[in-house]
Amino acid sequence: MSYQKFASLYDALMEEAPYEEWVEVLKRSIGKKHLHDISILDVACGTGELLIRLLDEGADVAGVDLSADMLVIAKEKCEVSGYSPLLFEQNMADMPKLGEFDVVTAFCDSLNYLSTEQEVQKALKCFAEQLSSGGILLFDVHSTSKIESGFIGQTFADDGEDTAYIWTSFAGEHPYSVEHELTFFVKRESGLYERFTELHKQRTFPLSSYQTWLEEAGFVVQDCFADFESKSPDPKSERIFIKAQKK
Repeated sequence: MSYQKFASLYDALMEEAPYEEWVEVLKRSIGKKHLHDISILDVACGTGELLIRLLDEGADVAGVDLSADMLVIAKEKCEVSGYSPLLFEQNMADMPKLGEFDVVTAFCDSLNYLSTEQEVQKALKCFAEQLSSGGILLFDVHSTSKIESGFIGQTFADDGEDTAYIWTSFAGEHPYSVEHELTFFVKRESGLYERFTELHKQRTFPLSSYQTWLEEAGFVVQDCFADFESKSPDPKSERIFIKAQKK
């Protein structure tokens, strides 16, 4: 998918995203209070918000994203913060070996942007290629109930001073899939508003499917938990986290 103009508005849309909680989940999952001297590949790094936080923690971080526009913004942010990490424009389901990392992260439901089982399986194998032996993969996905009850048929809106949006979610063509239609109104210097739309598709799968595919990709699943807490997923969970170790 292409983020087009969406890249320039991504940070406004994600203003309340729990980046600090993702950092804490990572620390807890790898048993480290500090991330000094840990090499991390941040998959679907977007505009670099999480990536910069990991760099601030002392980690050696590289970023990957499908969108060149996102990476341009990430690069600018990193430079302002005094960093110059490696940034790669790659499809997570078709990545060459970019290095050998201690940890691969794929947060913010990034795997849910892959539309087929085959793409998810390929992505997990690509993640394994990036990890050293015993390395850790940590990612989160929407639960099936989040897709069906939290998104489908729902409308979200925000009326900011310079940017407003309407976000409507419809059932997708596959089980546990959703289509997000985003309509933005952006105020220009003239005082007039420019309107444009983006369509984003997401799909998730039952937890058991992810567990099977991880094992097939050469991982041992070590932990599954939900909603940023150390609790097992239940039918009401919205975000499922999986920690897996490369064999």
